[in-house]
Amino acid sequence: MDSNDTPPDDHADGESPEDGDLHAPARDRATDISRDVDIDDVLDDEDDSQGLFDDLLSGEPIFENKEVLRPSYTPHELPHRNEQINQMATILVSALRGDTPSNILIYGKTGTGKTASAKFVSKELESTSQKYDVPCEVEYINCEVTDTQYRVLAQLANKFIEKNQTVIRNRLDELTDLQSAVTDGKTTLSDAFDSVDALDERIETLETDLEEMEAVPMTGWPTDRVYSSFFEAVDYHERVVVIMLDEIDKLVEKSGDDTLYNLSRMNSELDNSRISIMGISNDLKFTDFLDPRVKSSLGEEEIVFPPYDANQLRDILQHRADVAFKNGALTEDVIPLCAAFAAQEHGDARRALDLLRTAGELAERGQADTVEENHVRQAQDKIELDRVVEVVRTLPTQSKIVLFAIILLEKNGVHNINTGEVYNIYKRLCEEIDADVLTQRRVTDLISELDMLGIVNAVVVSKGRYGRTKEISLSVPVEETEAVLLSDSRLGDIENAQPFVQARFDN
Repeated sequence: MDSNDTPPDDHADGESPEDGDLHAPARDRATDISRDVDIDDVLDDEDDSQGLFDDLLSGEPIFENKEVLRPSYTPHELPHRNEQINQMATILVSALRGDTPSNILIYGKTGTGKTASAKFVSKELESTSQKYDVPCEVEYINCEVTDTQYRVLAQLANKFIEKNQTVIRNRLDELTDLQSAVTDGKTTLSDAFDSVDALDERIETLETDLEEMEAVPMTGWPTDRVYSSFFEAVDYHERVVVIMLDEIDKLVEKSGDDTLYNLSRMNSELDNSRISIMGISNDLKFTDFLDPRVKSSLGEEEIVFPPYDANQLRDILQHRADVAFKNGALTEDVIPLCAAFAAQEHGDARRALDLLRTAGELAERGQADTVEENHVRQAQDKIELDRVVEVVRTLPTQSKIVLFAIILLEKNGVHNINTGEVYNIYKRLCEEIDADVLTQRRVTDLISELDMLGIVNAVVVSKGRYGRTKEISLSVPVEETEAVLLSDSRLGDIENAQPFVQARFDN
């Protein structure tokens, strides 16, 4: 038989194929299966089977809106920050009159409500400007992420180019509709145009402008060209612009004060627009490193955000918890405990909110009906461990080797560890992984840095006529810290040094 011929149908007489016949039509096989299996039984089995997430979804949710507890959320009301908000509003109100507001520098420790307050005021400013039909815009830049002059200017340029394109397209739609209506004799020209040619010319100009507006790439252009693109984009039409630079000290630290110098002198060159800068910083002293001209122009107005106390933190948490959680989801001691923990951390509201959110997540994972005190304590431990892990993970290699030496000493029962003991083990570990060996003095400095980060506790003690030395102990969990260190590819083989260290102590 030719390979292309169709084989004869063995079941042409109507007989069903045998159960194992893979060539049987699917419909016949399905019919056979249905004879043996009760469909209702299959459906019952499906109802009884539990998927991976079914158990987790079976409990009642504790959260109503978890996003309210995240740092990115801007609340409609900010308890205990009315004074600072009113100060900002008093300075920025001139933008609604078409004038240039003074530049503002906002200072305060992490979690004191600086960014939330500034964003709140900005939203109010923009909504009020729309109500009074005043062209006023706020642009937010996080300088921890966008930390070079090129990136800041490129991001700003692209935002204004995008806005200009929208304005042009809307205007073109209006003018082409007018052009069609005039051509069809349905209307006459508006006062803005004295002839059809003037209307046509305006449409042509706008189309050319739209065509020439080119987005700035995030790398590759000379900085001067990026600055020119930003300058042209912001000055395309009349508006007052507030540029909010969050973590402004990070920008200065990474790129110097060139960006601030360029932005602060722009107003003398702009024809249509005016620019005001609002800088937000955790570092009260960052202006010490600025050019005197930039410093005087940038710090025209200064607003300080003091830390929250425990009572203020309680109010903030209660305010957010009312929206974030279901009714009755928190026991009475949860919010006071979160506030007390965060008050110890210099009145950090962000820390308090993280604690409350994490406690809620832990309760939900445990399928508890309510968030209780033990969930807050577990959340405190978890957040602290996460912080330690992140700090240790980002340490330079030499600091990691020093820390590993301290861990080995503690694991081998050495108490009151001194710098000399750390240095001896450190040298051996460097040899094991072929790393440069630093001087003992430099290792002492690294130990001091670990002490400042809260990873070790280094206390200077007097040995009388033998001088003074540092007694060192770990301030972090040994097992977790060791695991983070060994996850570094450079330090991966360092475990092989442990038997040597043990033998050294045995001797």
